[in-house]
Amino acid sequence: MTTIQGSKVTLTYLREKFNLQRTADEHFFTEWLTDLAELSDTEKQTLDQIECDYLYLAELRPTMMKYIVKMVVVSRLLELAGFYRPPFEIDSKPSMEIFVEDSDEVIQGNIDVLVLHDRLCVLVIKSERNVLSLEAGKPQILAEMLDNPHPEKPSFGLITNGTDFIFLKLTKQSGTKYAVSNNFSLTNRGNDLYSVLRILKRLGQLAWQ
Repeated sequence: MTTIQGSKVTLTYLREKFNLQRTADEHFFTEWLTDLAELSDTEKQTLDQIECDYLYLAELRPTMMKYIVKMVVVSRLLELAGFYRPPFEIDSKPSMEIFVEDSDEVIQGNIDVLVLHDRLCVLVIKSERNVLSLEAGKPQILAEMLDNPHPEKPSFGLITNGTDFIFLKLTKQSGTKYAVSNNFSLTNRGNDLYSVLRILKRLGQLAWQ
């Protein structure tokens, strides 16, 4: 059996092996647009402080970006979204394997942060280092989302480098399809962390439905 590292997987590979297709259906991924809760003044103040802390540390310690992202941005967003409380579980760098049907190949890799609930499927969060990593990390996170232990449910993912954020949705019903949200960025006017937190809360709510 051939082992392929998740970081080496390309979108072309996923199309060929899993028939994964990006859908243009605007109704496919509405979870990042609808039924989003309003934030409290306290939450907005906390997000403003996160933004200030990140921008300061990113300028002060650019070589430590991956750790700053996980410590200053991702961990605090997960806390605000309620993912450190039941029924959610957190794993740090769990392993991932995907067996390819009718093939002797298996994809292996690591997930930086995995938030799991058996009725929500999987929310994967990748912490990458550079601006280009959002596109570069897309094949890997999609490969990890294919490892969803509940294929009847959609998988949701978030890729962030600390400055930019994109959400993804993947389903295996009626073909294997995915879609991507708009890009949210700390370089935009205003604080896009407001939108990021509202979407994270929305995905958390789906676990209870």
